[in-house]
Amino acid sequence: MKVLVVEDSRRLRTYIKAGLEDVGYAVDSAGDGEEGLWLAQSNEYDAIVLDLMLPKMDGIQVLQQLRKDGIGTHVLILTAKDTVEDRVVGLEQGADDYLIKPFALEELLARVQALVRRGYGVKSSQIVIGSLFVDTTKRVVKRGGDVIDLTPREFALLEYLCMKQGQVVNRTEIEHHIYDDLVEPMSNVVDTSVYRLRKKIDRPGDPSLIKTRRGQGYVLEEDQQ
Repeated sequence: MKVLVVEDSRRLRTYIKAGLEDVGYAVDSAGDGEEGLWLAQSNEYDAIVLDLMLPKMDGIQVLQQLRKDGIGTHVLILTAKDTVEDRVVGLEQGADDYLIKPFALEELLARVQALVRRGYGVKSSQIVIGSLFVDTTKRVVKRGGDVIDLTPREFALLEYLCMKQGQVVNRTEIEHHIYDDLVEPMSNVVDTSVYRLRKKIDRPGDPSLIKTRRGQGYVLEEDQQ
């Protein structure tokens, strides 16, 4: 999943970015409102973490412009102002959640994850597809009760396919949502990642949960037992 972090404090921005990347998110970041708005207008994100007090353009102005542009990406507001009035203003302008500074990284990660799920219409952090069990909060994967160890990038790929369960996703979509750097044209990085994920989650003798649609992409579908 891809997240945008807009925070003027370099130290806090780096801290949040590292925390998100450690659990498998692809992250872009900006240190002022103008750059943050440009990134949000130029890319598709699964969630945006937006500070209110920003140089050049404050968080409320960024939020207003995003909603005016019809960009509905879910936004988590960061603020040092703990008043009802401040929270109401942000929510009225289209924010989806609030987090008061200082905060625990674990809480921020949980709130971002909740916004990501909401964006895909998934209410629970626990996803069951046939014999596959995925807990997107605890980041636990099981197949038939057996725990499967995935790297953060492999988990991010599986999470995205789970969110798009039953829908064909092409390589470009996967590249955009899973990788924070541009993938070289004609690269087989997505195919290689899918191959490795299949080896871990599929069981010998059973059909693969991740189906290939030739010329279209991949789809995660319930296994038929």
